[in-house]
Amino acid sequence: MKKFYTIILLSTLLIACQPPVDNSAKEAFERNSKTVQAYIDGFEAESIDYEKIYSKNLVVMRGTSFGSNDSTGLPEMMSNDKKGWAKFDFELVNKPAILLPGVNADTKELDGSVRYYGTWRVTLPATDSTEEKSGVIKLYESFDFDEEGKIVYQQYYGDGSGLFMYLNGLDMYAKVAPADQNNE
Repeated sequence: MKKFYTIILLSTLLIACQPPVDNSAKEAFERNSKTVQAYIDGFEAESIDYEKIYSKNLVVMRGTSFGSNDSTGLPEMMSNDKKGWAKFDFELVNKPAILLPGVNADTKELDGSVRYYGTWRVTLPATDSTEEKSGVIKLYESFDFDEEGKIVYQQYYGDGSGLFMYLNGLDMYAKVAPADQNNE
């Protein structure tokens, strides 16, 4: 019986001496996921609460489309969103969005950042002289946050240039006559 109590006592000590589990990155991811979902919902509804979800200190959206700036600050991003919403309708096709935890590039450990994969339908509404035209784009987007849980860095990947060329009636595969060809 003494051996039994000794084993129980040693087991209890071993369990009690385990270091506490650090859930801070997981908790930050869960909190920050709500911010990303608010961004997605706001973008789709054409009404983002920029003050609530973006940091006032530093916000950068990394340009990944052909010809885009390396980075865009919040005022320019807000202006671009407004211009986009005035011309196009945006609908997230896969709901809810697939939100995944991000990792620190150096340590490969969870860091509270959020990434998501989304499929968006973008529609150019009909006018008196044109029909409605839609296209679907798959996006990967990532977000980094400050200590308050507000977005400081955002980037997306997807063929936005191709989609908007299509919607605006530009044929990116149109054959161009060679410069030396005589067009009589």
